[in-house]
Amino acid sequence: MTDFHYGDQLLRDVLLQCRVIAVVGFSAKPERPSHRVASYLQERGHDVVLINPGLAGQVHLGSVVYGSLADVTRSVDMIDIFRRSDAVPQIVDAALSCFPKLNTIWMQLGVEHAQAAQKASAWGVTVVQNRCPKIEYARLYDGL
Repeated sequence: MTDFHYGDQLLRDVLLQCRVIAVVGFSAKPERPSHRVASYLQERGHDVVLINPGLAGQVHLGSVVYGSLADVTRSVDMIDIFRRSDAVPQIVDAALSCFPKLNTIWMQLGVEHAQAAQKASAWGVTVVQNRCPKIEYARLYDGL
C-alpha cells in the first residue's frame, strides 16, 4: 500500500464541504467498519446514503439502502469506498456518470487505485486514498 500524504486543510475542507456521503459497501453488521463509519458520519450531521446490492430496499441507520449508485436519485458530494481496490474503477466510473457535481472520492484504509484516482482527478474530483474519514474527522475535530 502506498502512504499518501494529504494536508490537514484539504481533509478539513473535504469533511466540511461534503454533506451528502454515499458509503459504497455498507454492511448491516454494527461491528463492521463501514457500518461504524456511516453511523459516525451521521452523528456528525452528514446525510449518509448507503449502498449495498445485497441489502437493497432494507432500512439501516434510518435510511433505505440502495443497490447501486445508479439507483440514487439525489446529488451526492462524496463517495466513500469500502470495497477491494480492484472494484474501484467501476465505482469511480459509476460515480462520475451518476453525480456530475461530485466533489470527492474517498477510498478507505487499504483501498487505492492509481488509474481510477487519476481519472477522477482529471474530472476535477478530489481523491483521497488509503484513509478513513472517521479517523481523520476524529483527529482533526475531536482531538484524537
